[in-house]
Amino acid sequence: MVLKSLEKLKEFCCDSELPYSRAPSELPQGRLAILPKCTDFEDISLNAKHVVPSEDSSSQMSQKGGSLFGLAHFSLSNKSLESLPSTSDPKPTNRRTKSIYTPLEMQYLEMKEQHKDAILCIECGYKYRFFGEDAEIAARELNIYCHLDHNFMTASIPTHRLFVHVRRLVAKGHKVGVVKQTETAALKAIGENKSSLFTRKLTALYTKSTLIGEDVNPLMKLDDPVNVEDIASDTSNNYLLCICENMKDKQKGNITIGIVGVQPATGEVVFDSFQDSISRLELETRILRLQPVELLLPSEMSDHTEKFIKSITSVSVQDDRIRVERMDNLYFEYSHAFQQITEFYAEVLDVKASQSFSVLLNLDKPVICALAAVIRYLKEFNLEKMLSNPRNLKNLSSEMEYMTINGTALKNLEILQNQMDSKFRGSLLWVLDHTKTPFGRRKLKKWVTQPLLKAREINARLDAVSEILLSESSVFGYIQNHLCKLPDIERGLCSIYHKKCSTQEFFLIVKALCRLKIEIQALIPAINSQVKSDLFKQCLLEIPEYLDPVEHYFTILNEQAAKTGDKTELFKDLTDFPSISKRKEEIQVVTTKINLHLEEIRRVLKNPSAHYKTVLGQEFLIEVKNSLTSSIPSDWVKVGSTKAVSRFHSPFIVENYRHLNQLQEQLVLDCNTEWLNFLDHFSEHYHSLCKAVHHLATVDCIFSLAKVAKQGDYCRPILQEERKIVIKNGRHPVIDVLLGEQDQYVPNSTYLSGNSERVMIITGPNMGGKSSYIKQVALITIMAQIGSYVPAEEATIGIVDGIFTRMGAADNIYKGQSTFMEELTDTAEIIRKATSQSLVILDELGRGTSTHDGIAIAYATLEHFIQDVKSLTLFVTHYPPVCELEKTYPQWVGNYHMGFLVNEDESTQNPGQEDEEIPDFVTFLYQITRGVASRSYGLNVAKLADVPGEILKKAAYKSKELERLVNIKRKRLKSFAKLWNAADATELQEWTNMVETE
Repeated sequence: MVLKSLEKLKEFCCDSELPYSRAPSELPQGRLAILPKCTDFEDISLNAKHVVPSEDSSSQMSQKGGSLFGLAHFSLSNKSLESLPSTSDPKPTNRRTKSIYTPLEMQYLEMKEQHKDAILCIECGYKYRFFGEDAEIAARELNIYCHLDHNFMTASIPTHRLFVHVRRLVAKGHKVGVVKQTETAALKAIGENKSSLFTRKLTALYTKSTLIGEDVNPLMKLDDPVNVEDIASDTSNNYLLCICENMKDKQKGNITIGIVGVQPATGEVVFDSFQDSISRLELETRILRLQPVELLLPSEMSDHTEKFIKSITSVSVQDDRIRVERMDNLYFEYSHAFQQITEFYAEVLDVKASQSFSVLLNLDKPVICALAAVIRYLKEFNLEKMLSNPRNLKNLSSEMEYMTINGTALKNLEILQNQMDSKFRGSLLWVLDHTKTPFGRRKLKKWVTQPLLKAREINARLDAVSEILLSESSVFGYIQNHLCKLPDIERGLCSIYHKKCSTQEFFLIVKALCRLKIEIQALIPAINSQVKSDLFKQCLLEIPEYLDPVEHYFTILNEQAAKTGDKTELFKDLTDFPSISKRKEEIQVVTTKINLHLEEIRRVLKNPSAHYKTVLGQEFLIEVKNSLTSSIPSDWVKVGSTKAVSRFHSPFIVENYRHLNQLQEQLVLDCNTEWLNFLDHFSEHYHSLCKAVHHLATVDCIFSLAKVAKQGDYCRPILQEERKIVIKNGRHPVIDVLLGEQDQYVPNSTYLSGNSERVMIITGPNMGGKSSYIKQVALITIMAQIGSYVPAEEATIGIVDGIFTRMGAADNIYKGQSTFMEELTDTAEIIRKATSQSLVILDELGRGTSTHDGIAIAYATLEHFIQDVKSLTLFVTHYPPVCELEKTYPQWVGNYHMGFLVNEDESTQNPGQEDEEIPDFVTFLYQITRGVASRSYGLNVAKLADVPGEILKKAAYKSKELERLVNIKRKRLKSFAKLWNAADATELQEWTNMVETE
């Protein structure tokens, strides 16, 4: 009642934020006249600590329902109330409410000052609380209740649901900090600060790329290995990508860019340095390949880069949007970065003697600057350890090793996601992905974006796939069944390496690795005798060797304790853990003393059968019937009672039980320390265990490609060094799967050779299948160089060093580029990068501008590829003049069109309607055919799109009229040319007769 009354009376305070204000003269006289000086309960609670002893009085009062705060305690004299402000003046107060901050609020403010950009979840007993703006954000994002409490808005979540809510906040793009209590009640009671609030510290920070640890990855159903997929873990890539520019060429727009990408969850680190143009196509390529969830950028970047960053972070769906973290430009300066890197590696390496460190310093300056920024950023999350070995850094674009597939090609060919809704379904990776493990899926994604260039490596994969298809050995079945039962070992090992794993996760990972080693070890004789593929055999035979150290760690652990998270019973043999052994001995001594004291209690109570009880966690209770309490010594402490019995602690038990609790809490701290040391020892084998995981991922990818090959009508491609692409009855791999068995995809053949016809000019009606055909050729080439079977009857692929595409029409408003500008930017990039070993695909170049300019650009560009670049080229066009290049270069160029039939009945005019034209009705055959298609039949598409009939008729009439005019002009030109070339009177007479006839 008192609390509610105070809340009501606060409305009349002149300090409260109301839409109106009352004059001081209107305030009631007497006791309530001083209320403006006491606008919250805090002032009262500070003088009533014996009533509500707490670190946050309001939360305690709400739990007690306010009933303890009786009227007797509230009826303080005027003097005591008036003296409150003067005694509390030195304490910090809230300007808005004029109320003193509680100790918990002070603690929150101190932590918030250090981590202004993070939402803090603060552990308070059995729940985590949010304060202030953090509480409002949490309420909005998590759909939880938020209310005013003292000086701040507050919201809370239960401790056991922390992982769910942290993940949800992080998915929305927030940085989340978890603040935990670092003190326990028993140890606090004997400490110097026993009267103050619990000490707390920030134990973890999380963002989209740094989501590692037991707070966010709890494990479920550990007893059932088949249900490993129930474990909350991400299988996708979670890259943090740092971008740094060399600003020397800022005015030109062409600049050197350095990037460093890290995936904390798997320990992967990549870097790259490259020249980029105004359009930032090279940067876009790398971002599309890595698909980062977070970007680390300097506070200021060039205008072109800023526009590009804005475009890629704005177009995504809100929850999938890339998070952007800005860092002061100072940390990207070379001198500062060099010092930071030297200091960092000096702690973990012998810098003078380390060859890998000298290699690191020879990297391009923008890469070093980006690496220094990443080190600084990851230190905030305690994840910098993954960068300690310079040999882990891999160059992202080794042009000598992998086929070039730029960002435009990744999008146009729908390699990682479809173009319709940017989802996984409908992409090439979707067709190829039949992997059983998350780490296999990540490996396959790398294979798809990095097709190989060496025939030997490609054939090694193809040999392995062929063997799985043709071999009847049971070895493959055993291995594939075992892959299905594996958790995400790669992420688990990385979590252990960062010392962020729970005992449950550690046990699951180590148990899975032990079982894997035993099973593969048992298969070694069969592998040696039955497996022929060198790649497969090497991967399988090396796995047990790499997993050797695991067994030792597995035998140390107590399974039950690991599953329950009880670190005090985690280790079976305490020989290597003397501190735990010593603490347990001390606990045993005190426990024995208390148990011996039972004889004394029986003597006092004159009850030989008396024994200790445990109720609600309280141990060593002496239970006595209420009728016999008169016999209890006066110095015994009553702990609790029911209607029938009362429970006591003797002075001896009080003292020793307190000591026992302190020892048990100290044991937990000792066990935590030993646990972290144990993880350190295990991490010494991290790199060899990772090699085993990479071998497993390779095996998983090969099984996946074998499953693709089993789909039917797939063949093994033949790889050659000679420049050629010969495909007999090839099909589009994605459309083939999407159509299924109901609609058969029409197969088409392709014959391109560097020594003969290397350019195909493709015409034909709209919607006739031109784009599908050219994409099909590119995708089959990529699949072949991945080491996959391809959807064709036969395929011979000359190894291609890069695939470059220009197709589709779209502007880029964020970059300030029109449709035609986008078109030409892509084309210019292809002209710069393509070689005679490349496959170039240009779809309807020049359509973004006027007809004459479009034809001129298309003609000149194609002629450049024929004469100078000499690449294998597929050129789709609606411009008939471009097709005349076949006459100029008959050896290199061939004209083709997509087959179709025109329905004569539909296209004829209705009787009596001389002036009305009806659009042609076209039947698509989807078959590549020699020759040029004279028309594009665009009105047929308009008809299919349900454009109103009246418009179609007018358009058809106008089309015929324009066609007639063009034909007349052509005839006149031919006629004029004939007249010009007339040599005598006879020829002139012939020309006159012809004109008169016409």
